[in-house]
Amino acid sequence: MSVLASERTYAPEDLLTLPDSGKGYELVGGRLVEKNVGGLASWVAGRILQMLAAYGQDRGLGWVLDSEGSYQCFADDPRKVRKPDVSFVRRGRLPEERMPVGHVPIPPDLAVEVVSPNDTVYEVDAKVEEYLAAGVPLVWVVNPETRVVSVYRRDGTVERLGENDELTAPELLPELRCRLAALFTLPAAP
Repeated sequence: MSVLASERTYAPEDLLTLPDSGKGYELVGGRLVEKNVGGLASWVAGRILQMLAAYGQDRGLGWVLDSEGSYQCFADDPRKVRKPDVSFVRRGRLPEERMPVGHVPIPPDLAVEVVSPNDTVYEVDAKVEEYLAAGVPLVWVVNPETRVVSVYRRDGTVERLGENDELTAPELLPELRCRLAALFTLPAAP
């Protein structure tokens, strides 16, 4: 992630009017922050998106958003807009059960950050803390390089899972089970 050198500050609404609707950018303190995503991280995020959509969305449990789903739900900074790599919002939480056209004003129930080569530990830790402080009950930090997922819960517990472990979310998606190795295994050559 990198903050653009511009001195200009932006409002959350500005992010929606940038070319391609601000694709690849978040907003922190009114400053554009570029999301640098590597190929492997993007592919793993896509696998997680598919898994969550196949399980939660198809069962009518809620909405699964990709990396362009933007959240403006941070009480400490109303000009902050974050875009988790994947997120899930349970059914019954959005007004009139409608996904807003602009930024989602409530925190997701699950935020997934997939570590890319340019991400620093500081940046990832800061995002996790921001999500938890905003009320996100479950945060997954997925590291494709080490094949580890760290599961953060709002109650302060952290669970570290290796590729032979099973990823679950019983508090949100009761029957979801995914062996982590399946998320990291590249497709077989034809």
